[in-house]
This record gives sequence, C-alpha cells and structure tokens, in this order.
Amino acid sequence: MLRSRFPDHSVTIVPADTALRAGWALNSRDKGEKVKYPYRPQYFTEIWRPGEPSLVIPLACMGDHSDSATSAEQLASASAHAEAVHIGPWNETPGLLFSTQLPTDGGTMTVHALQAPGSGGRLSPVEGREANLNAPPFQANVMPDIHPPTKGLIAPEPVRGCHVQAKDYAWFQESLAHTTAAGLMAFTGSGHATARHLTDRQGRKRFTGLEHAAGMSIQDAAHTLFGNEYVGTDHVFRLNGPRVEAFSGVDEEIFQLLVRGDVEEYRTLVHASRHVRPRLTFDKDWGGPVSVHADGSVFALRLLPGQDEEPRSSSFR
Repeated sequence: MLRSRFPDHSVTIVPADTALRAGWALNSRDKGEKVKYPYRPQYFTEIWRPGEPSLVIPLACMGDHSDSATSAEQLASASAHAEAVHIGPWNETPGLLFSTQLPTDGGTMTVHALQAPGSGGRLSPVEGREANLNAPPFQANVMPDIHPPTKGLIAPEPVRGCHVQAKDYAWFQESLAHTTAAGLMAFTGSGHATARHLTDRQGRKRFTGLEHAAGMSIQDAAHTLFGNEYVGTDHVFRLNGPRVEAFSGVDEEIFQLLVRGDVEEYRTLVHASRHVRPRLTFDKDWGGPVSVHADGSVFALRLLPGQDEEPRSSSFR
C-alpha cells in the first residue's frame, strides 16, 4: 500500500521496541529513566530515499478470529499504541492502524485499516546536524514523556510516551537505519555484524559471542540462487516427516557492506534495485522455492536429497 503511494521511495518496516531502546528505557530491565507507559506501536514504517530525510509512521496492528465489532474495538485500542510515540509537533504524527480478521471456519480473511493523517513524522533537519548513517550507533538517553505546546506562560503537563523532537531527528534516522541493518544481519546468523549496528540497550552484547564464518575466510553457508551469490545460515528440520533444509541469508555484496558498517552505500544499492530484486519462484538448480526481498534478503527451502517427496503418515494424534 505504502509503496504504491510512494513509488519513488523505499519502504522499510522497523520493529518499534528495538528502535526506541536506542533512546529510551522501556521496562525495568533497561538502564535509565523509564518511560512508564506500557503502550507502544509494534512497528515504524520508514519511507525513505538515499540522502533525504525519512518519513516515519507509527504502525499498530492487531488480529482476531471474531467479527467486525471486535475489529472496531481493536482499532480503538491500537490508536493508544500508535499515539504513544510522537515524531515532531504535538498531535501531528501520522499513524496506521490494522486489525485482521482470520475466520476459524475457513472464510475470507479481512484486513481493517485506518490512517491518521498528520504533518509530523518527517525527519527534516530543521535544527541540529544532518544524519550520518555510517556513524556508529549511539545510545541516547532521551527524557520520557510527550510534551504538549506551551500556552502562554503555562507549560501543560507532559503525556506519557516517547517524543522524538527536532533536535533528535538526525539521531533517530540513524537509529532506524542501524536497527534495520541489525535485523538483516541477524537473518544471516552473523553475530558480530548484528552487534555492530546495535547499542547496549538494544541487545548488542547478546550477539558478541557469536561469529559468522562469512565475515572471515570460510563461510558458514553460501549458495548461488538465480545466478546471484548469497551468504547466510541454514537449518534442517522435519516437515511432516521429510527432512527440509531452510537457508536464510542476504546478497553477498550487501552483507560485506554491512559487515564493515557502510549503511549509506547499502541503502543506495537497495533503493536502486528495489523494483528488480524481489522474486518468488522455484529455482531448479537449488531444488525448491526461493523468495528474494527488495532489501537483498533471501529465504529458500528444499527437501534434502535421497527422500521421498510424499509426506509420511504420523503415528501420533
């Protein structure tokens, strides 16, 4: 939907909790002054082009197996989540709310959506510095609460939540880019490449004990898919009996860019290829279905050789 509305831009979905932890202590485990508000959007939608300020929209989504009345209640609840983050002026942050009905009787899935318009969300550097996406991730300590505008000599009471103000625009755009890069590197199984794009409060130390062989002289897993080289990690599991190999990874050129922290060049490359890279089809050489996304990530499945393709019946019920 957003890609059709912004055809000249790239659209990235960023997990909100991880991104916000670069600036706020969200719960009792986080060091720093706590936000003290349990509601937050599940995601941020970043609409961006290389070298330009991003448009960031909080996104709250819920689901049910019930009816439209339940979805209406969920949309009302979702608004509290989306409004917990203000980006820019008071009460001007756009938002997207979703409630998905998934019937248990095999009926049609229905997605209810609401859009809240607003002039905020644009990370334009009206004051302070411009964003440098190649700068190391920075752990800020932004004061909690959302600040309504002052009326005369009286400053209204702040509202609980997180407020990205103009002075923090550059830092927030950098944090969103690094959070996205960390998610992509985690998809490849690369611990140190993931850690270099996270702050301590975002969980950097959880990844420093893992290493990915593709960052050294020997790769952990590498495959050629549709003529392109991908590096990542693989897993083997049983799917109703037969053993299946799953490979998750990223384009090798993108991987090397993010291993050395070149987020700017990564985004330039991904943006330029956003219309030609996505693919979902069967790769005969690989031997199974392959899905390639616009961000350069890939997920591929295949049966391990030497097995019957027919699923075997299970003795357990």
